[in-house]
Amino acid sequence: MLQEVLYDQVIALPTDATGVDQAHHPVEIRDGTLEVPVQRLQARQEARGEDVVRFQGDDDELVPAELIPEVVHHAVHFPLDMPAGDVIDFYIGIFEKTCCYGDAFPRFYADFGPGFAAAFLGATLSIQDNTVWIDPAQTYPIHELKPSYDPDNIWWKRIKDLTQTAVETWDDQVTIAHSDLGGNLDILASLHTTSQVLMELIIEPEAIERVLGEITQLWMRYFQELNKIIAPSRRGRSHWAQMWAPGSFYMLQSDLSYMISPNMFERFVLPDLQACIEKIEYPFYHLDGKGQINHLDHLLGLEKLRGIQWISGAGAPPAEEWIPLLKRIRDGGKLCQVYVTPQGAQKIVRELGGKGFCFVIFEGLETNQIEPFLGSIC
Repeated sequence: MLQEVLYDQVIALPTDATGVDQAHHPVEIRDGTLEVPVQRLQARQEARGEDVVRFQGDDDELVPAELIPEVVHHAVHFPLDMPAGDVIDFYIGIFEKTCCYGDAFPRFYADFGPGFAAAFLGATLSIQDNTVWIDPAQTYPIHELKPSYDPDNIWWKRIKDLTQTAVETWDDQVTIAHSDLGGNLDILASLHTTSQVLMELIIEPEAIERVLGEITQLWMRYFQELNKIIAPSRRGRSHWAQMWAPGSFYMLQSDLSYMISPNMFERFVLPDLQACIEKIEYPFYHLDGKGQINHLDHLLGLEKLRGIQWISGAGAPPAEEWIPLLKRIRDGGKLCQVYVTPQGAQKIVRELGGKGFCFVIFEGLETNQIEPFLGSIC
């Protein structure tokens, strides 16, 4: 049987992160199926206090217990021969135990771990309880590395199958999000090792540029194919981070950029970001750690980039302790998403105001504290 668990998720947007009003659907789950009442809630601005999406249901066993992994962090933990419909049924059980408050919303994506496009290109997986490591299947000289599209790649087919099944199952009841594809440098590092990429950025820059250009074209093909699958669903778009938009949406990233200079970022990463941004209606960027702050000016210069997610990194002060950085992002005309505690969100609102921020909160509030908290920052 599924465990007796209640998951609380709070997303507070004092002004909507995508720049548009999002009307919520009240969703109820009964007997393992989702039902959407005809009456829709109005946008939060018109119906403050009525925008809570609550999931309720019984404890029926939706999937045979022996097929449910003991630890489920990613869709990759389910056996590949387990039908996609059974995997989706398991997540219905998760939804039954979830309450979404504020601007939070029911969301599903085929989560196979970060930068998973490298697996579509032949990289190998090491699947752990709480993450997935992706490494080269075999190392080649950079001049021999020629990534190519394989429509029969088992992982690509699995993600498409799960995404398609989710769309067919939930339609306008749950937002179906894009899987995490990764950034061009990160994908290359998974195919060629991080140390080799860092060395060859210096000694083989033209060869690196050639491979990165090929990866970017492949990335856009994967994105567009997934986007085509998701498009018929009628509850907006999302990605691996908890945000919503009415059109194509993605959190772009380049985690390896932590270790390169602004000049290298401009040469090897910025062209990829510019190309992807042109194909995405609501692009964001995942700014991960203080080593990437050096690239912020380049990011702020991307006119069509809608916003920036700030992650301070392991061992670093939390988001609310980076007020000058958050101010730079907002003064630069970009929206900003942060993962914070309730107290962290309140501090940011006191210092900078809440407009243009998306606060994602997973802990620190009892159920009876959530509505007063939302009232204190909105």
